[in-house]
Amino acid sequence: MPAIPPPTLNASRQVAIREAWLDQWREAALDPALPIVDPHHHLWDRDDERYLLEELLQDAASGHDIRATIFVQCASMYRAEGPEALRPLGETEFVNGIAAASASGRYGRMRACAGIIGYVDLTLGDHVAPLLQAHRAAAGPRFRGIRNRTAWHASPEVRSNLVSPPPGPLADPRFIEGAREVARQGLVLDVWAYHTQLPLVASLARAVPELTVVVNHCGGPLGIGPYAGRRAEALAEWRAVVMPLATLPNVVMKLGGLAMEVGGHDFHLKDRPPASATLAEAWRPVVEPLIEAFGAPRCMFESNFPVDKGMCSYGVLWNAFKRLAQGASDAERAALFAGTATRIYGLDPAFAQMA
Repeated sequence: MPAIPPPTLNASRQVAIREAWLDQWREAALDPALPIVDPHHHLWDRDDERYLLEELLQDAASGHDIRATIFVQCASMYRAEGPEALRPLGETEFVNGIAAASASGRYGRMRACAGIIGYVDLTLGDHVAPLLQAHRAAAGPRFRGIRNRTAWHASPEVRSNLVSPPPGPLADPRFIEGAREVARQGLVLDVWAYHTQLPLVASLARAVPELTVVVNHCGGPLGIGPYAGRRAEALAEWRAVVMPLATLPNVVMKLGGLAMEVGGHDFHLKDRPPASATLAEAWRPVVEPLIEAFGAPRCMFESNFPVDKGMCSYGVLWNAFKRLAQGASDAERAALFAGTATRIYGLDPAFAQMA
């Protein structure tokens, strides 16, 4: 058996993937007939990590019924030349090619990247509308929305982006105007913000009530930097700012992203990867209150792969989510695992139907 390398963080402060470490613990899929639409994953080919269709397919072949996936922007395959504002089109074009390959059926039943969330700088004012139209032209109906780089904290220890953004743009009036254009074009806005920024997310949602705002990664409860070793206090602070979002009908919550280094969990430091029961117990104080507050029709489980793969495997992650949803009704489970994602992102309803 090859030696297992020690845990490290890559250039983006994400826990590096160690396949040999993950191979020490595998589980059979719980409730394998339950349809799943994975509404949040990335694809990239970086100097320190490769995660493309081949790797996604390998992870999805975990015994769970993964029907379709949604790609979320990650600054991958931008154009090398041309105007700066148009370079992110390269990512949409690249992912649409992956989606087309998957849609051929050559790689199995799952439809990878059936929805695409791209990047347009929403602070660009009058330029936002034609840029959105260019992405829609590049990907057609697969193009479902936008995400900007918005996660920010004053502590240099708190970072989860490839490029650390300035304190904006959530408070920038131009961002609000850009968000209005997203809504006008019938698109969705995904937002990745730490819990310390959630009041700004609430202000955005109130300012543009016609816009569907999808909050990523449970609203970003922090567990490092100034929050290290203060989990109870951090969760109390998170609850105080995340619960007001549940009162806003245009806000939807993604349940996941809890195996990131910024969340403060240290599963990657153990000799063996965590079992799904361990993950479910660790994540319960975050996931259960969100489902109770938002309701299943406004919640969707997400993998956040390959980012979360540094701490757990794909199959174990979905088993953990299924454990967390054990008390839900059949209708609620159908919404949490496929129905909400299918409806919010305008995918084929067949993806969420039982076989």
